[in-house]
Amino acid sequence: MSYQKRTTLALAAAVAGSVVLLSAPAAHADVVDVNYQCKTPIGNKGAVSPIDIKAVKSGSAYKLTMSFQKGVSSSPVELGKGAMKPSAVIKLGGAESGTVPVSGPPNPAAIPANTPIKITDLTGTYTPGKSGKVTFTASVLTIKALGTTTTCTPSNNPKPSLELDVKSSGGSSGGTSEFGSGGGGSGELPKTGPLDSALALGTLGGTVLLTGAAGALWLTRHGQRPTG
Repeated sequence: MSYQKRTTLALAAAVAGSVVLLSAPAAHADVVDVNYQCKTPIGNKGAVSPIDIKAVKSGSAYKLTMSFQKGVSSSPVELGKGAMKPSAVIKLGGAESGTVPVSGPPNPAAIPANTPIKITDLTGTYTPGKSGKVTFTASVLTIKALGTTTTCTPSNNPKPSLELDVKSSGGSSGGTSEFGSGGGGSGELPKTGPLDSALALGTLGGTVLLTGAAGALWLTRHGQRPTG
């Protein structure tokens, strides 16, 4: 490889690295302990569960995923496979206000009596209505099972599990149960928790480096004059 080609490729890689750093997602996520106090058909129960909220950008919206790391209630009888259906709301703060509804699939396996009910991941969609820093905090959880409804409310005023720096596309704000119908992506990285952000950053880095190398190769070939 000629000196000119090596120099061009090195410069392209350096520029690509700068682009990746400038495009890093403005997101901050924490796993937050939430003290849920639940009103059940047989009395009140309480439990603390660490809550994790992640967000992945999709067009002009964000897909939210709320994860429970511990069970928050129990049943005096066994709950068969598919007998329990969870849902919740995520409270918005900062530049936005209101809530985003999230829901999940029924329990994939039977839950024995008097054991903590493991909540499946809950998902929903948030479409920014305003630009700025928006926080996402775990709020009321609802569990429906065997014709009954249990409502669990955070009692410890938990801090946000996620903060995003969002940009409004001019549409209405608020959560929906399905993805919004907005246009294509804005070119930003997925807004996620720390681990997912690192993975997304690495993926974008590889893409930019490949693009940079291809561009450098094109420039080198373009500058060559045909011989003979």
